[in-house]
Amino acid sequence: MNDNAVKSTPMNYSANRPCADNPVKIMDLSLRDGHQSLFATRGRTEDMIPVAEMIDEIGFWALETWGGATFDTMHRFLNEDPWDRLRILKRHIKKTPFSMLLRAQNLVGYRNYADDVATAFVDRAADNGMDIFRTFDSLNDYRNFETVVRQIKKSGKHFQGCICYTMTEPRMGGNVYTLDYYIAKARELEAMGADSICIKDMAGLIAPYDAYTLVKALKEAVKSPIHLHSHFTSGMAPMSQLKAVEAGVDILDTCLTPYAYRTSHPAIEPLVMTLLGTNRDTGFDIHKLAAINEVLEKQVLPKYKHLLDDSKVSIIDINVLLHQTPGGMLSNLVNQLREMDALDRLGDVFKELPRVRKELGQIPLVTPTSQIVGVQTVNNVLHDTPDERYKMITAQVRDLCYGLYGKTAVPIDAELQKKALQGYSRGENPITCRPAEVLDPELEKAKKEIGSLATNMDDLLIYAQFPITGRKFLEWKYGLAEPPESVKPITLDFVKKQEALVKKAKAGELVERKTAENIPPKSERSRAFNVFVDGEYFNVEVDPAGGAFPADPPTIRAPATPVAIPAPAPTPFVPSAAESVEGNRLLAPMPGMIIAYKKKVGDPVLKGEALVILEAMKMENALTASSDGVVKSIGFKQGDTVPKGATLCVY
Repeated sequence: MNDNAVKSTPMNYSANRPCADNPVKIMDLSLRDGHQSLFATRGRTEDMIPVAEMIDEIGFWALETWGGATFDTMHRFLNEDPWDRLRILKRHIKKTPFSMLLRAQNLVGYRNYADDVATAFVDRAADNGMDIFRTFDSLNDYRNFETVVRQIKKSGKHFQGCICYTMTEPRMGGNVYTLDYYIAKARELEAMGADSICIKDMAGLIAPYDAYTLVKALKEAVKSPIHLHSHFTSGMAPMSQLKAVEAGVDILDTCLTPYAYRTSHPAIEPLVMTLLGTNRDTGFDIHKLAAINEVLEKQVLPKYKHLLDDSKVSIIDINVLLHQTPGGMLSNLVNQLREMDALDRLGDVFKELPRVRKELGQIPLVTPTSQIVGVQTVNNVLHDTPDERYKMITAQVRDLCYGLYGKTAVPIDAELQKKALQGYSRGENPITCRPAEVLDPELEKAKKEIGSLATNMDDLLIYAQFPITGRKFLEWKYGLAEPPESVKPITLDFVKKQEALVKKAKAGELVERKTAENIPPKSERSRAFNVFVDGEYFNVEVDPAGGAFPADPPTIRAPATPVAIPAPAPTPFVPSAAESVEGNRLLAPMPGMIIAYKKKVGDPVLKGEALVILEAMKMENALTASSDGVVKSIGFKQGDTVPKGATLCVY
């Protein structure tokens, strides 16, 4: 048994058991990646406060509280200021360091931002309370680290460098993502000054024995502490964590049980009990963890049950081992296909996805490259013809082919690259320099555009990264527009009333019974009817008030069974004025949000010219004219959400 192997000692379940020789450090992800993975990052700050101080007492190495999709989701869907969450949680959690997921030069958005935006963002995150910057690049191109790492170090904060773990074979190996590849990347990170190095296994692909081999090799190659982050999706993560512990891993990622498993992460509680009494014992008090779970189960999670996917019986998805699609990306693909009435094409998407990934340089599937590959794959499946592939290329695929995201692991398919860059605004020859070197400063431009609506740098950074939704949020924040009902929080009392209503409906008691004095006497004219609703049968008695049925039926005394009242139909989509205009119609090929119109009414348009930029799954699609003409009518405005088939403009 090697020096790092787990050695057992007599069990001691007490909270003050002897300290382990080399305890495994744990970072809790419940307040960020946990709810991002399970219920679409919809966790609200108000639902974190009840457990914040309890979590602070556990002894976690760090708490992941921010970054990833939280910044986008909070301002877009929750009407919450992302910066406020940091400040509020910091007031309740005073002992445990905060960690965030930083997408390197992508920050918390979906493209590389200019150096001035990147520097300002890291500076403000540090000032607002961030301690550890878990930094990754979707291509593992560490040139995209340079600007943010410089500011992380200047702010005196912890720089954790990530290696995105991916494969081209069922197990680690092949000719791209080999053990030597990962060792070389770790050495690059250490040379950049990484305070710790994270193996970021975003899809739960790392097998237990590969985890052992990789962690052991990294421990021998670099001095920085090694941190393993592995999603539970495939079901292998708990086994991989245990083998990583045997190999000497320093830090592991887990979630509290209510936020664990499925596409999230392994739970902390089983790991605590597994390592109890060993030389890697976490030292955590299982009773304190149980108390936190009780609060989450009873006071918090009921508010989010409607967002959980209860359609699957299994809590694991072995298909991820075949298509390598991270859970968040998979749910986005399914939702996009459902909105396009094309869910039956999911199998075709899975067949096309590895082909697209390979043609785009065998890139890892992690935000934003997972969205880039995923959306382009859907476009190919739905819009390509037998004689033409890549008929609708997203703006982000063009940017990737130009080099704006960085260098891919293997060269991009030359034919695809040439097609993607045909007429590309920055030029048709891809760059080889650090991507941000070709980006002009953005902060001053953003400041002029948003004007006094942004009252400070934090506001400005929201707008700079998310111009359309950011502006909407700032209007809500400062009372210039009324937030829609969809972004307002629900209360636990509301949830309980809804659950009571559902319980009544299932018991056939949805219609409230009148009190005895208010119930009119039943006449001999009452009749019983068999009522069928959506395949369900109900027996209902009807007694005409003030009249009689055309023919007197036999008297039937069957007990009445109330019919469940269906939910009101959603508000129908209001067609645009362009629907009534004659001419060539540009229809939305998918649901999405209008980013911009490239032409205005009266402008001439040539066949193939872009008319509208439509965002779908956070990727931009340039919709072009099918013939020459003049723009006659424009149906919507920037920021509008449109369904598939809506008339965007007529020319």
